[in-house]
Amino acid sequence: MKLILLFLIGTTCLLHAQNTFSFEEGMTSPESNLKNIEWLTGHWRGEAFGGIAEEIWSPKLGGVMMFSFRLVADGAISFYEFGHILETDGTLILQLKHFNADLSGWEEKEETIDFKLVKVEEDRFYFDDFTIERISDKEINMYVEVGEEDGTSNEVKFNYHRQ
Repeated sequence: MKLILLFLIGTTCLLHAQNTFSFEEGMTSPESNLKNIEWLTGHWRGEAFGGIAEEIWSPKLGGVMMFSFRLVADGAISFYEFGHILETDGTLILQLKHFNADLSGWEEKEETIDFKLVKVEEDRFYFDDFTIERISDKEINMYVEVGEEDGTSNEVKFNYHRQ
């Protein structure tokens, strides 16, 4: 009986902790547009990976909301990201590229990391393994599935506050 109870508690905790969803073959992205996620516009800062994470999101213009990201650890830049959320075919897609501190790219020149939209709730946008959640006008969370060298992945939470 104790084993069953421990299994149920563990399963419930795992299900509750999952904040990202994967885009599966055969799925279609829900309808959405940038107006639905305008609340993301602004300057956000939080702690992650042992340092300070910062994101700056521009207002929509030209069918995109552009962003920049930097992670500063031990007083130095760890890496950057640059990207956008793009309106396309009646839905949204999040695209980004990574850069080292010297601005050398991680991805090939023509390659982007693309996160298709999976699901939309009032205060949550679920992209493929990447969720953006509005807590309030001054606080957001982002959840990202991060791959490990051994082939596993872990969900990482970024908690940001408006600057």
